[in-house]
Formats: sequence, structure tokens, C-alpha cells
Amino acid sequence: MDVLTTGGTLALIVGLLVAAVLIGTVGLLIMRAWTKVARADEALVVTGKSSRSDVPGSRPKQVIVNGRALVNPIRQRHEIISLRSRQVLMTVTAQSHDNVTINAEAVALVKIGSSVEDVKAASERFASQDNAVVEYTQDQLEGALRGLMAQQTVIQLMRDRQKFSDEISESISPELQTQGLLLDSFQIREITDDSGYISSLGAPEIEAKRQAAEIAATNAERAIAKERIANQEQNLIEETEYDSNQAAATSRVGQARAQAEQAEALAGEKARQEVLGQRAENRQAELDAEVKRVADADLYKQQKRADAEAYERTKAAEAEALVAESEARARLRRSEAEATAIREEGEAKAAAIRAEAEALRENQEAVLAREALAVLPQLMESFAAGYANIGSMTLIGGSGDSGASKHFDGESSVALAGVFKSVEAATGIDLGSILQAKVQGTAMGEALAESNHTGTGVDQER
Repeated sequence: MDVLTTGGTLALIVGLLVAAVLIGTVGLLIMRAWTKVARADEALVVTGKSSRSDVPGSRPKQVIVNGRALVNPIRQRHEIISLRSRQVLMTVTAQSHDNVTINAEAVALVKIGSSVEDVKAASERFASQDNAVVEYTQDQLEGALRGLMAQQTVIQLMRDRQKFSDEISESISPELQTQGLLLDSFQIREITDDSGYISSLGAPEIEAKRQAAEIAATNAERAIAKERIANQEQNLIEETEYDSNQAAATSRVGQARAQAEQAEALAGEKARQEVLGQRAENRQAELDAEVKRVADADLYKQQKRADAEAYERTKAAEAEALVAESEARARLRRSEAEATAIREEGEAKAAAIRAEAEALRENQEAVLAREALAVLPQLMESFAAGYANIGSMTLIGGSGDSGASKHFDGESSVALAGVFKSVEAATGIDLGSILQAKVQGTAMGEALAESNHTGTGVDQER
């Protein structure tokens, strides 16, 4: 029994919980269905017995702006009033104060006011007809627009369009506010006519402005042309300066190039002179070597010749020695003396030859001396020719023929010595010393050769 009692209690509790959940769910669904929320640009108007009215004798009404309310669909009704701005377009045809039929196109923005009073007033007239707001506003604005157009001239309408728009807004706004409407803006977009009157009004001004524009364009073109000419002149000046600078730079470059070429030519000429100098030195060395070689060759030939002659003489002396041995003994002393003289002469000649070769090798004066000796016969011939031109000579005083000849010989010696001194002053070569040395060398060589020859004969005799 206890178990049954406990099970029944649990079933009752579960049943109660399920019923509570169901009731709660149903209640939430009902509240969800009954809750009405107005958007940011909407107003919620609730009418019914439970709604309160601020105006005595009117229907109960509740206005919620940007909020929510719980509406019982059985006892209450609700309306959603849009608070968005509505665009109203209109085209009005009327006669102006100066009897010109004109067409005016205008645009207005109108909305239901967000206050409770405006929403209540608008809901009474436009709750179920949202488009009626546009129609009502359009009718009101067109009537006001026609009335003001009849009071203004065309020129006034064209010039004071904003003032005209403001006057219409001020005149129509109170009428709209009684219906819960607010006029946000009103603008006249365009004013036209079918006869072309408006377009002709601006013809003089248009022509004047066109002329002014043409004059301004001409002045602008003139200014542009003037500026272009100034720019061209400036460009010409700059180009001239650039050409001048470029020419100067080219001139400097040419001068530098010419200087470089001149320096290069000078360097080349200097190098060529050095090469020529080196060649001259080499040639001088070759000439010195050639002179030495010639001198050595001459000396060697002379030695060989002397050896050959000595050999021949030796052979002859040996042949004669057997015959003249006795005679040689008798002339021994004389032969020895002669041999000594000949030997000394040969030694002197050899020494002269060696000195001449050494002089040729060490100094160019030897070459000049040889050349001077080569031209000495010609010089002496010229010297003798001068005296040969003398036809006769008369000598006053003296001691006869011997005195005249002695005087003439003295004059010749003095003249010849003067010639030798002139040659020595011009070339630095002492012809007298050279001739004296040559004569001495020749005598010594002959003496030496004779001595050798004599000695050879003596040996042969022995």
C-alpha cells in the first residue's frame, strides 16, 4: 500500500509539472502573439475598452512610439503608423502676376510627427490609408503654390525662388500640423513656360555674358600668347646661354685636347730624341769599336807582315850567313849599332801606332787628327799655290842671295806656322805636334825594322 501511495504521489507531481509546463508554454505563446513592437520609424496606436483617452468624449486610445505594448485581440485593436518621410512630387500650371502661363515643378518631404498628439491626429485621418498622406499634402501644396505664383512676376519667381519656397512652407505648415503632419522641406525644382518667354528673358544677359566670355577668352588667349612669347624668349635666352656654355666647354675641351696632343707630341719628340741620342751613343760605340777593330787589324797585319818579312829575311840570312859569316864578324859593331837604331825606330813606330789606336779608341780627337792629316796635303797645296802666284820679289837690304832666300824661307815658315795655329784654334788639333810625332814614329819604326833585318842577316852569317 505504501508503494502504491508513493507511486500515485509521484504521478500526481509529474502530472502537475507537465500541466504547469504546458500552461507556461501556452501563456508564453499567447504573450508572444499579443505583444506588439513598434520599430524606430513607427508608432503603435492601440484602441479598445482598456485603453485610456486623454480627450473626454473621444475613443480610448494608447500611442506607443519606439516601444511595445500587450494587445488583447479580443478586446483591443492596434494600428502601425509609419513615421518615415514621404516624397511628394507636383507640377503646377498657373498664370503669374504679369499674365504669363508658367509651369512649376516642386518636391516636398512630409512626415507624421513623432509626438503623441501628432500621431493621434494623423491616426484619426490616415490610419488605414497611408497613401492619403501624400495625396492630402500634394493638394494642399499645389493650392498654396498656385496662389503665390499668381502674386509674383516671372522675374521675381526666377530670382527669388528660395524665398518663394520658404513662403509656401510657412503658409502651409500650420494647416498640415492640424493633421499631425510636418513639412520637412519644400523646393521648387524648375519653372518653365510653353511660349519661350522665360528663355527670352535671359537672352540679353546671355548675349552679354557670351560677349564677356568671348572677351575674357580673347584676353586669356592674348595673355596665353604673351606668356608663350615670353616663355619662348626665355627659352631662347636659356638656349643661347646653353649653346654659349656648350661652346665654351667645347673650346675648353679642345684646348685641353690640344694641350694633351701637344704634350703627347712633345713627349714623343723627347722620346724620339732620346732614342736618337741612344742610337748616336750606340753608333759612337760602334764607331769606337770599329776604329779599335781597324786599329787592331792594322796592327795585326803589320805584325804578320813583319813576321813574314822577318821569316823571309831569316831564310835569306841563313842562306847568306854561310857566305858572309866572316864579313859579318868584321862589321859586328856597326851592325849592332844599326840594329839598335832600327829596333828603337821600330819600337817608336809601334808605340806611335799603338798610341794612335788608343787615341782613336778613347777620344775623337784622334779621328779629327787623322782627318786633318788627310787634308794636310790639300792644305799645303793651297798654301804653296799662294806663293806660286808671286811673280817676282825684290828684297831691299840683306846680304845677297843667301839673305833673300833665308828671309823668304823665314816668311814661309811663319806663314805655315800661322796656318797650323789657325787650325789648332778652330779644331784644337796641333798639326805640328802630330807631324813631329808621326815623323819620329816613322823613323823609329824604320830603324827597328832595319835593326831586325840587320840582326837577321848577322844571325844568318853566323
